[in-house]
Amino acid sequence: MTALVLAAVVSSLAAGGAQSPRPNRLVIVLWPEGVPNAKANAGVERVEDGRVYNVQNPTLTVVPPEAKPNGTAVVVCAGGSYMRLAIENEAEGVAERLRKVGVTTFILKYRLVEYGHPAPLQDVLRAIRVVRSRAAEFGVRPDRVGVMGASAGGHVAASAATLFDSAEGRTTAAVDRISARPDFVALLYPVITMRAPHAHEASRQNLLGNNPAEAVVARLSLEGQVTANTPPVFLVHGADDRSVPAHHSILFYEALLKAQVPVELHVYERGAHGFGTAAGLGPASSWVDRWFDWMRAHGWLDSSGDQS
Repeated sequence: MTALVLAAVVSSLAAGGAQSPRPNRLVIVLWPEGVPNAKANAGVERVEDGRVYNVQNPTLTVVPPEAKPNGTAVVVCAGGSYMRLAIENEAEGVAERLRKVGVTTFILKYRLVEYGHPAPLQDVLRAIRVVRSRAAEFGVRPDRVGVMGASAGGHVAASAATLFDSAEGRTTAAVDRISARPDFVALLYPVITMRAPHAHEASRQNLLGNNPAEAVVARLSLEGQVTANTPPVFLVHGADDRSVPAHHSILFYEALLKAQVPVELHVYERGAHGFGTAAGLGPASSWVDRWFDWMRAHGWLDSSGDQS
């Protein structure tokens, strides 16, 4: 372990922030120079029932692969309506599957309602830049850095896919010279639009506050931010999702098609919101396998060492 990484772990623990439910993992502080717009007297970060609340010190928790490393990295963004992070239900389940096929996973703990926009965007773009800038240290390739997100975490991941070069996602740090564009994106029942009638009201309010300006609503309605430079996207949704309707994924899919961005969409008959990697849902429970098929087809998941 390098001195820089060790310092990051010590700094994270000293800050008193709650960590991933799994012990003895490398934890990297995203903002060693200081969290942008850090709040004094912000209270204590806490974990309740596998969910993280009141994030004040954004981090990446590294989950090394069990299989032979194949050089691919995925930054995983759990959901929770921008109120909390469903680390146990979503991030840990995905990380467990990824580690078995040789992927190095980085679970992102990003800022939430206490900060609002642009803090989550800043955190995910810094996470991608950190992974890419230290690729050799982590045993990954800088051209195989993906991002995956579920629910509001899907909005975070889709923001990285569409706003990766945005001014509001930058600070004055030297690492900002590193590209934050993910090489691929996977979205599980994602929040995409902030516009009525399909907006997920809790995510919208927690991210944008009450009565946000129309320009901000448009900016964070990500179906309108897709360009030909948006990376390839894999989308999963349940047709019976009553929290974040499948219309979110369909809007994004249509925008990606229009921009001629490679995209694959799976809408399952059964798959109510928040199912993560749960079994017993019929075809929806196999979505990770379909994602891995897609990754193999694009060359991001080598078949050698694959134990899925």
